[in-house]
Amino acid sequence: MGEAGYQASLRMPVWRAGVRLATEHAGLVRSLVRRELMSRYKGSLGGLAWSIITPLVMIAIFTLIFSGIFQARFGSGGGHLNFALYLFCGLLPWIAFSEGVQRSTAVLIENVNLIKRVVFPVEALPVTVVLAAVCQQMLGTAALLLAAVMIEGRLHITALLLPVLLVPQLLAALGLGWLMASLGVFLRDMAQFNQLFLQAWMYLTPIFYPEEMIPERFVWLVKFNPMAPLVRSYRRILLDGQMPDWRGLSITLVFALLCFLFGYWWFERTKKAFVDVI
Repeated sequence: MGEAGYQASLRMPVWRAGVRLATEHAGLVRSLVRRELMSRYKGSLGGLAWSIITPLVMIAIFTLIFSGIFQARFGSGGGHLNFALYLFCGLLPWIAFSEGVQRSTAVLIENVNLIKRVVFPVEALPVTVVLAAVCQQMLGTAALLLAAVMIEGRLHITALLLPVLLVPQLLAALGLGWLMASLGVFLRDMAQFNQLFLQAWMYLTPIFYPEEMIPERFVWLVKFNPMAPLVRSYRRILLDGQMPDWRGLSITLVFALLCFLFGYWWFERTKKAFVDVI
C-alpha cells in the first residue's frame, strides 16, 4: 500500500474498512484460515481431532477436581457427566476467544515475508487466527451436542441461537487480536503478558465452577466480567433450552464493539511502522 492508500485507510471509517476486508479479501482470508488449520496439525496422527482431545483432557481433570473432590454441581441434573457437559460448553467459547487473541500476538512476527509485501492486507492476519479458532470451536460444539443427546436424550431448539452469541465473541476477539498483534510487534514481551492475563481472566470467569459457589463479596467480579454473560448464554441455549441472558449480553456487546473499534483503529495507525520494527 502506497502513501496515498495508507492515508486513505486512516480516513476510512472502521465499519467500512471491515466491510472491505470481508468482501475484497474474503478469498484470501479463507485460504489463510485453511492454511492455519492445516499447519497446526501437519504431520500429526490426530489432526483436527486434537482440537477436541485437548479440551476433553482438561474437562476430565477439572471434573475430577471440582465435581469429584469439591462436589460442585451445574444445572439441575447433577452427576459427573452433567458437570462435564457444562464444563465443556463453557470451555469451548473461551478457548476459541483466548486462542485467537493469544495467537494474534505473534502472528505478524511469524509472517514477516507477507508483511513486507506492499500490497498484502496485513490486517487479515489476526482475522485468520481468530476465525481458525472459531472453526475449531464449531467442531467441539458438534461433539458437545452429540454428547448432550447421548447423555440427556434431547437437543434444544434454542441451539439455533448460536450465531447470535458468535457475533459479540468474534467482535471482541478481532478487536483484541488487532490490538495484540500491533503491540506484539513493538513489545516482544507482550505474548507472555497476554498469556498471564488471559489465564487470570479465565479463572475469574465461571467456567470451571457454577456461579452459585462464588462468595457474595466477589460477585462483582462476575457482574463486571463481559465474558461471564457469554459463557452463561452458551450454557442456556445449548444445554438448558433457555433464552440467552440478553441483559448480560448487552454489556458483552458494548465491550465487544469498543474492542473492535479501538483495536482496528490502533492497528491501522501503527501498521506503517511494522516493516521498520520487524
